[in-house]
Amino acid sequence: MPPLIFRRGLELKSEVAGALSNDYDSDIVKHLMASDYRLQTGRLTLHLAREFGFCYGVDRAVDYAYQTRKRFPDRPVYLTGEIIHNPHVNQKLRTAGVKFLSDPETRSQNIGQNDVVIIPAFGVTITELEHYVQRGCTLVDTTCGSVLNVWKNVNHYAKDGFTSVIHGKVHHEETRATASQSLTHPGGQYLVVLNHDETLEVCSYIRHGKGKKDFLKRFSVAASPGFDPDRDLKRIGLANQTTMLMSESLQIGDMLREAMLDRYGEAELDKHFRAFDTICSATQDRQDAVKSLLENYSLDLMVVAGGYNSSNTRNLARMAAERVPTYHIADADALVSVTKIRHRPVHPDGQKHLHKSNSEEMTTNAWLPNGPIIVGLTAGASTPNNIVGQIVDTIQKFTSIEEP
Repeated sequence: MPPLIFRRGLELKSEVAGALSNDYDSDIVKHLMASDYRLQTGRLTLHLAREFGFCYGVDRAVDYAYQTRKRFPDRPVYLTGEIIHNPHVNQKLRTAGVKFLSDPETRSQNIGQNDVVIIPAFGVTITELEHYVQRGCTLVDTTCGSVLNVWKNVNHYAKDGFTSVIHGKVHHEETRATASQSLTHPGGQYLVVLNHDETLEVCSYIRHGKGKKDFLKRFSVAASPGFDPDRDLKRIGLANQTTMLMSESLQIGDMLREAMLDRYGEAELDKHFRAFDTICSATQDRQDAVKSLLENYSLDLMVVAGGYNSSNTRNLARMAAERVPTYHIADADALVSVTKIRHRPVHPDGQKHLHKSNSEEMTTNAWLPNGPIIVGLTAGASTPNNIVGQIVDTIQKFTSIEEP
């Protein structure tokens, strides 16, 4: 008998709604939104981005995880990895008895037909999915629809003999899952590029075809098995990790298009280059909201809330840091005092790997200026409203303390 796979919830949405509200809602945030996303008290003026926090895909994934625990109270429930990149949410699930197959103590678990496995919003690779199917597990698939849309295009590329060039972080769960989709057809290939500089190298090879050995060394962990740039860069299709910086994805697409145009000419371009808009609308909305804050208000500083390994949160921080002092914090506990804040440093080039981010937390003194202050606040798509509310409450308390 094939395994049972749930992809549209488990018909328990109303039964878990109260628990989700208790765990993640915030009266402070509700009040702030009803007040034109603005708080003015004493010397503090705080502007909340008009798009922030949980996106639809994240909200759905967390909802399905709660439904799963409710539906199968007496069966082992596992997550293939973090449901989303937020330690607060993941800890809630651990407390509820959900085990993470990515945790060292669970990684070697020999799961079987009695076990329930939740696939997170990022999705999993085809190989991983086949493994769980073969084991006969009950599966709850929470893969985000925006991610599935990217997969659809990558599959089309592979079917038509185009290499997928993916703008993303090579070690990110979503990018690994997307890359695996390019291998669904014979001859399918992929290449992951992180940023402008790596794309320049790809464009140079497309134009000139020189330095094959160095090219393969540079992209050794970012290319599909057996990748040959002489063969596999002749026809390429653009894709992206949905949480990347929108402006950067568009720039990379333009760079690759120009390189193919130079190599093959306008008349042959469509035979060698394809691109579809696979930028997640929620990611774009949150980036646009930060841009609006920066353009419309004279902010003294920006606070960006979210997991340190959250790609979309880190990109929001990158955007803000170009204009104002910016602090990427995990939660309200990072606001240590009026004079001290713990935060993750913002890397403008996006070069740092995700798995190193937690060790990079630093402490800054004198982060909160004296006198009247205007603070911008946003949160990544994996950050629940209760954390946002706690941050607002803490900043309000700090700014109400009399200055020395």
